[in-house]
Amino acid sequence: MGLVKIGVMGGTFDPPHNGHLAMAREVRSRLGLQSVIFIPAGQPWLKSEMPVSPAADRYEMVKLAISTYPYFRLSSIEIDRSGPSYTVDTLIQLRSELSSDSELLFLVGWDSLAQLPDWYQPWRLIGLCTLVALPRPGYAPDLAALEARIPGISGHIIMLDIPTMAVSATEVRERAAQGADISKLVPDRVADYIRDNRLYRQD
Repeated sequence: MGLVKIGVMGGTFDPPHNGHLAMAREVRSRLGLQSVIFIPAGQPWLKSEMPVSPAADRYEMVKLAISTYPYFRLSSIEIDRSGPSYTVDTLIQLRSELSSDSELLFLVGWDSLAQLPDWYQPWRLIGLCTLVALPRPGYAPDLAALEARIPGISGHIIMLDIPTMAVSATEVRERAAQGADISKLVPDRVADYIRDNRLYRQD
């Protein structure tokens, strides 16, 4: 019996939007993943200087966003763990909780891929997962530079050139702050949650 491929999508998800869902669906289809686990960050250390919505709100929004997809799962692993959210720690914990025939594929944008050498213990990722690198507008991957700083990592990266949706969490927050329509950018249930809880509003 072969390995069971499980995708892992981490992020702040402030808020989760249609681009996140489209990306996860496409990767699952292309690579034959059994499921994709969405993991909202608890304390995103790379964004420590930026305001981030409470973890409870971000968790609930992801729960609503993926509720109609039976092959998407939600984990509070980083929210439940105290301290900064480090990908290495998350993957180690996931591997201890999943069956031994599970293969983890960590979804990462080209922008984050370029920042990988600055992550916490990035060299350990090689033994924990396969990185699935996804396009981000305005970024081009430089695998040679990445290999120079993290030897051996290029052999653990799958480059997927898939279509991207022109939507960002920043755009959603800005539109929500202005009271503008966000119904085409996020799932309906997420739009309702943002409106009902007055997230991102400045009035």
